[in-house]
Amino acid sequence: MINRLLSTLKKQFQSKTTDPHTQSQDTEASAITKELDKVTTPVETETVGYSSPLINVGYGLSSGKQRTHNEDAFFTLTTMFSFNESEIPFGLYIVADGMGGHKNGEIASELAIRTIVGYVLTEIYTPMMSLNPQPSEMSYREVFQSGIEKANNEILKNSYGGGTTVTAILVVGEQMTIAHVGDSRVYSVDEEGNLEALTRDHSLVKRLQELGQITPEEAAVHPQRNVLYRALGQGEPFEPEIISTSRPDKGSLLICSDGLWSILTQEVISEIIKSCTSPQQTCNKLIDAANDAGGPDNISAIFVEIS
Repeated sequence: MINRLLSTLKKQFQSKTTDPHTQSQDTEASAITKELDKVTTPVETETVGYSSPLINVGYGLSSGKQRTHNEDAFFTLTTMFSFNESEIPFGLYIVADGMGGHKNGEIASELAIRTIVGYVLTEIYTPMMSLNPQPSEMSYREVFQSGIEKANNEILKNSYGGGTTVTAILVVGEQMTIAHVGDSRVYSVDEEGNLEALTRDHSLVKRLQELGQITPEEAAVHPQRNVLYRALGQGEPFEPEIISTSRPDKGSLLICSDGLWSILTQEVISEIIKSCTSPQQTCNKLIDAANDAGGPDNISAIFVEIS
């Protein structure tokens, strides 16, 4: 568009006759045209890179094919604060798989997420975004620890026998913290779609497998494979598994309940991820595949893509 405008300006200054009375105008037009040519000369420029992390999130939830109600719950929050040549990505992602039946499970999973989210936002996010930002007196690990303890107490008081797993990821700047209780999982996914579990199941069969008493194949069909030795709301003391590490610069994270990972193998999950073009499509296809395989349990998934 700029070049067209300059061309128009040139034509306006160029004389269409050789009338001697317009020779001085021709000379002036020629001078201006030369200046315009200088302006439109292409200039080599370097490509400017943009280093900010781009975080895209997909999510999905299904009751499955064999359950009449859904006891899973999830939460996602992604923000980016860019200021004064600084940038702070903030992300909070949680999956809670409730248990206990008679609505106790869904109450427990909801209470867990509401309590942990409220605590993390109060202790980390709000101070970070205030006019006089101050770091929390607690580390991110300690905030997750306290938030999970508060969630456990809330469930004991208000869920009447219900319990829940909790698996959460907190991203602040370049740091990532994972908090985990139960048998929902976090997988890291590299750029080729290969999965690696970042959490360890707090289940009886997983413990037997770790002790070498049963094989992975036996664990997959064990009658007590859903029995947990760590969960919120069960009245027994427990320690959440908390991991602090660097946020991946590239790749993805998958958080899911056992309604997904216990039905689909890692190889199948990987192939589905490779076939998809967006985080939301990934979650939709993963949940559809789990339901196509029978959908015996509630299914929830969050897919966080970092690029």
